[in-house]
Amino acid sequence: MFNKNQPWIFGAGLAVLLTGTALAQTGVNRDWPTYGADLAGSHYLPLDQINASNFSKLEVVWRFKTDNIGNRPEYKLEGTPLEVGGVVYTTAGSRRGVVALDAVTGELLWVHGEHEGARGAAAPRQLSGRGLSYWTDGREARIIYVTPGYRLVALDAKTGRPVEGFGEHGIIDLKQDFDQVIRPDLVTGEVGLHAAPTVAGNIVLVGAAFREGFTPATYRNNKGYVRAYDARTGKRLWTFHTIPKKGEFGYDTWLNGTADDTGNTGVWNQITVDRELNTVYLPVESPTGDFYGGYRPGADVFGESVVAVDLDTGKLKWFYQMVHHPLWDMDASAAPMLMDITVKGKPIKAVAQPSKQGWLYVLDRTTGKPVWPIPEKKVEAGNVPGEWYAPTQPFPTRPKAYSRNGVSPDDFIDFTPALHARALEMVKNYKMGPVFTPPVLSTQPKPLGTLTLGGGNGGTNWPGGSFNPENHTAFLFGCNSCFEPIGMVTPPPGLSDMRYVEGTAGAKVEMVGTGGAGSGADTPLPKGAPRPAGDGNSNRWTVDGMPIIKPPYATITAIDLDSGDFKWQIPHGETPDIVRNNADLKGMTVPRTGQTTYNIGTLVTKTLVVAGEGQVTNGPDHPRGAMLRAYDQASGKEVGNVWMPAPQSGTPMTYMVNGKQYIIIAVSGGNYSGEYLCLALPDN
Repeated sequence: MFNKNQPWIFGAGLAVLLTGTALAQTGVNRDWPTYGADLAGSHYLPLDQINASNFSKLEVVWRFKTDNIGNRPEYKLEGTPLEVGGVVYTTAGSRRGVVALDAVTGELLWVHGEHEGARGAAAPRQLSGRGLSYWTDGREARIIYVTPGYRLVALDAKTGRPVEGFGEHGIIDLKQDFDQVIRPDLVTGEVGLHAAPTVAGNIVLVGAAFREGFTPATYRNNKGYVRAYDARTGKRLWTFHTIPKKGEFGYDTWLNGTADDTGNTGVWNQITVDRELNTVYLPVESPTGDFYGGYRPGADVFGESVVAVDLDTGKLKWFYQMVHHPLWDMDASAAPMLMDITVKGKPIKAVAQPSKQGWLYVLDRTTGKPVWPIPEKKVEAGNVPGEWYAPTQPFPTRPKAYSRNGVSPDDFIDFTPALHARALEMVKNYKMGPVFTPPVLSTQPKPLGTLTLGGGNGGTNWPGGSFNPENHTAFLFGCNSCFEPIGMVTPPPGLSDMRYVEGTAGAKVEMVGTGGAGSGADTPLPKGAPRPAGDGNSNRWTVDGMPIIKPPYATITAIDLDSGDFKWQIPHGETPDIVRNNADLKGMTVPRTGQTTYNIGTLVTKTLVVAGEGQVTNGPDHPRGAMLRAYDQASGKEVGNVWMPAPQSGTPMTYMVNGKQYIIIAVSGGNYSGEYLCLALPDN
């Protein structure tokens, strides 16, 4: 049954038997059928068997190592599994296989994978990705996912076999029938997806993503259109052009016809859907390039926007652009969260969009109008030759920013006056300013670049937020210390056809990635070579090894969406060893600082907010590892924790089978390859 040149499936016959057994068992069940628990993206189930009184008693009841699902171990396992009818479905391994596991025991029921050869090797979004989707009409059930080589695959949920009636033998080539010709060819053409497709009724929604990093090879990159397919047949239903074509709304915001040539502007994260309003909510990323827009003068609609389209037709309903003429890599980096709130006694169907800039944009999801005022304010223009600058940007008034954006002298390390002075000396040749301070032309001796917080990896990234629809509260992880300078330089020959790319005057200019877990954290290393600790998101800007930005390095914030006020905000993550044991701080009492990382997602149950740490520490009360922590929803007080052997690298989920609640979390990073841990309370 195994052929290295063909799709592979294991244990299909056994899967039918075990799946049937699981479904035949009795007891109270509560499923997790979509990536975010529901189409609204809540990451919420109202379970309370695991609660403040017993969270710390959780034990690992089974674990699934992903090393052999592919050609090598992976060290960036970002998946969030699904659970339906006593079976867990998830992506795994370096080739993005799909596995079905018994939800109670973890026993492997079936496994499927595609060997994509050169196309898989050239894929811009490799490894196991972030998840998959489940579809059923009540009689038949399918697992639907996107391969690294950008193929949409439908599998029989019972056997793992491709569904013959879907596309061509269960597969649709997403690089074709795309309203564009993929350049340079179907094998190496840059486009892919690591997010899970979204299934809404009988419609499958698929976005597009590109190579991670800040330096595109060409500003004429492929375009990130969004498409819808029939879940039964695989027929394409519609395409939404995230970069408008001539004659479409928004085309004129790309001056001089530059929409024709510009690329990217994809939807690389999760898509949410309101079935009652028949509306799809798209979080759209930046156009090429992230920091230079001289080839695309104008506001560049729909770049860095929340876009609402009709589920059946893909027709535009409304959009809200969070950044005009994007220059800071402030992608709509998280799934829009759909919730019903009550503001000043008025019921509102809202969509809340987390952001890298640490603002939660709260809009009426029927009309797109802001729930609280978001005035346009004048912003500074930059000095990069050929650039076009938007004169104003939108500034939300409520909720206030839940993580830092912009940089001032007060943001730097201040444990002691001497450390603060050293930090300011390190950045004296850089420009700093509030959010939307533009990138500068990098020159010697200064300015070498513009210092940023709240762009790139700042604020909330791909794991997004979570919310409790019962108490109208959103919970947002935010990176406060994801700090990076942006300078613009002329690229060396052969690197890019952009006039300017990110770099520092006098330094070697290379393809610049997101750093750490977003890019190189999973690069194969020579045998025996150590990996960086934690999630790989190292901060090269340090003072005696400590982050140059002052604590808290990261927080979780609870926001009341009826009022727009914070309920609480707490640092998340044990104080890093380099801070807690630093000789400069000897004798000082340092409160918990949180940890510099950008990829933490939260799970919400009836009373808890659950999140793991993104770095490993040798804590005073635990061996080297990372902690899975639980916080009281009402107060933010930590009420329990459980040790994990490696950092959280995928967003946790929960479910109940036969009256027993389980939590699954993906861990990986450093020298620890990908593993799913399933936790539950002891039977006694």
